[in-house]
Amino acid sequence: MRFPGFDEAEALKAEWTDKLVRVRDGQPEYTRFAGQVGRVVTVNYGGRAIVDFADGAWYDIPATAAHLEVVTDPTVKFDATANSAQKLPTRQG
Repeated sequence: MRFPGFDEAEALKAEWTDKLVRVRDGQPEYTRFAGQVGRVVTVNYGGRAIVDFADGAWYDIPATAAHLEVVTDPTVKFDATANSAQKLPTRQG
């Protein structure tokens, strides 16, 4: 995958940022995210989406339709407070 130019990276950022996404099937390196819904935090200048799967970490996944699909189902929700990486986590044991 080639690096996008500045304008291409900005277009990717505008297209993908704050979208709820799932990783498409057929990507063996991303099978651990199968069935999970994540939120795209931003897109970096390498053309990779920074995705939060609410597990305490962010992952960089290529921002392409071949790798990610946008979740359009209005009943699907993303709970950003589900992880322990919050300023004041609610799940302290």
